[in-house]
Amino acid sequence: MGRRAIERAVSDVLERPSAPFAFSFGGMVDPVIVGQGLSSLGVTPNTDVIERVLERYLQVLREEVRLAPVYAVHEGVTDVLEQVSGLPGVAVGLGTGNVEEGARIKLERVGLNPHFAFGGYGSDAPERPALIRRGAERGASRLGVPLEECRLVIIGDTPKDIQAAHANGGECVAVCTGGASAEDLRAHEPDYLFASLADPHALAAILDGTLEASDSP
Repeated sequence: MGRRAIERAVSDVLERPSAPFAFSFGGMVDPVIVGQGLSSLGVTPNTDVIERVLERYLQVLREEVRLAPVYAVHEGVTDVLEQVSGLPGVAVGLGTGNVEEGARIKLERVGLNPHFAFGGYGSDAPERPALIRRGAERGASRLGVPLEECRLVIIGDTPKDIQAAHANGGECVAVCTGGASAEDLRAHEPDYLFASLADPHALAAILDGTLEASDSP
């Protein structure tokens, strides 16, 4: 629905119908998606038009989320969040290419916002490694320790999540719940790879890395 909301927003701002964008949004950040989409339509993606599209996108997204007949959380996500949230020495943040308000709209319907007091967002940086670092800095600040002393674990379902984790010296727990196949994810060498967070080994990998990477499915 996020994809449809962006495409609708572009059409509304340009005041003309437009075909669906012919590129994958996976791992990209919202402002860059909008810019690339505008370019594909022959429109110069200047800051003003991108901001107008994003403003309209948030309005459309609220409607899309509210009216969606099926809206579910991937298996295992809620259980893992409930087990790690509030643990001493652990800060749980959201790393997403969505602008922050868009991310909050999506999480609100399924009641997950309380689990994420901070994050790194598409509104923080144009590239995923940089927004992940911004979120990690916020998490380290909440813990009161330097980022360099933290164990950074990124859970993601795209190759760009794996790349962003490793670019920041972190570990990546990759899950096959997005558009990327297990083979695609494995090719980018995640530290762990699971079908979903419902895998009984996933929590151990997230919390303390006790599962050897070689034992990861």
